Amino acid sequence: MHVAIIVSRFLMTGTFARRTQFFLAPQWQLAVLLAPNFPLAGRATKQSSAIPAWRKRIEDRIAKARALIGRLISFRSGNNRPRVVRSVRMAFAGTKISLSQPDITQKLTERIDDLKQKIAAWGKRIRRFTERSRRFNQNRLFQSDQKRLYKSLERPEVCGAGPGPDQANTVAFWRGLWSEPVNHSEGSWTEVVASQCASITPMDPVIITPDDVAEAVRRAPNWKSPGLDGLHHYWLKGFMVCHAVLARQFQEAINQKSLPSLFTTGITHLVPKDQPCD
Repeated sequence: MHVAIIVSRFLMTGTFARRTQFFLAPQWQLAVLLAPNFPLAGRATKQSSAIPAWRKRIEDRIAKARALIGRLISFRSGNNRPRVVRSVRMAFAGTKISLSQPDITQKLTERIDDLKQKIAAWGKRIRRFTERSRRFNQNRLFQSDQKRLYKSLERPEVCGAGPGPDQANTVAFWRGLWSEPVNHSEGSWTEVVASQCASITPMDPVIITPDDVAEAVRRAPNWKSPGLDGLHHYWLKGFMVCHAVLARQFQEAINQKSLPSLFTTGITHLVPKDQPCD
């Protein structure tokens, strides 16, 4: 029997949970097939540490300026070796300054100070460009993968880590917030609002199509933390034959005004924060 027919018949029957299991099964199968191709846990992987071209150019200027400052100071101290003299002449090229003039010591000091100021300006430029690049990358990462951004913002090491919070108390606290039923108080003002809205023309019925499902999952992050079903967006994108069934299920939920419990149940991850360094 054709695979598409099998998939369609399977998804036409059963509950949300059963259909979720259908999506989850290929994940384990694919993990088994690809496991030999992935590195073992703990094995170091190569990280790209290429220096941007603009930063390398500025750092080369700083290195050359520092080398020239060293030779100017050496010449001012009385070192007259040919290589040092040649570097000093190059430093004053185009300035009509002769090395034999009486105030050459003052000129050397001025030239050294000028080079130091340039080095300071180049250093500030590197810090400014680096900060701008960091903000740009963080903004772009926030749009594509928020989990990865928050991981990168965490401290690389824990300073002065003490005992963590008691797990039972923490679970009880959050369970009291999320699991307790809420009793909404409906005062007389709700009837007033309902009467005022009675004359408003209701919106047209919402029709969910397979194209709507495909568009909704197209821009969703592939491996963002899933919900209770454990299903990542990657599988919803890949199993396009299931988009029609998902559209029908969502349409039934809207028409019947009821949703499965997994649609309205969230997950709270308890992750203690690192203690800041003193």
